[in-house]
Amino acid sequence: VQLQASGGGLVQAGDSLRLSCAASGLTFSSYNMGWFRQAPGKEREFVATINWSGDPTNYADSVKGRFTISRDNAKNTMALRMNSLKPEDTAVYYCAAVMRGYYSTRSHDYGYWGQGTQVTVSS
Repeated sequence: VQLQASGGGLVQAGDSLRLSCAASGLTFSSYNMGWFRQAPGKEREFVATINWSGDPTNYADSVKGRFTISRDNAKNTMALRMNSLKPEDTAVYYCAAVMRGYYSTRSHDYGYWGQGTQVTVSS
């Protein structure tokens, strides 16, 4: 199983970014997917999750209304659209997969992880 996260970069506060996660080696539609992030010196935290069918979705309060998670089961991909970025969004962002019987915001429930992509938001 491989999860490849991409799309990170250095942006200014208020800008937008779109992260992508490409999955291989698994039946993508059998998995719920999530985005997590980890800032320097902090624990990994939940960002968003999406059900195997694309609905429902769930977001951390800190990103609700600014971030949108989506998936394309035909292409085995997931995305995170991030608008109105803030300096506190700076972190390494990870995509992760969990069997679709679990709909979780807890990182330890996810069995497969991507390598992470760095998002840096300057003020």
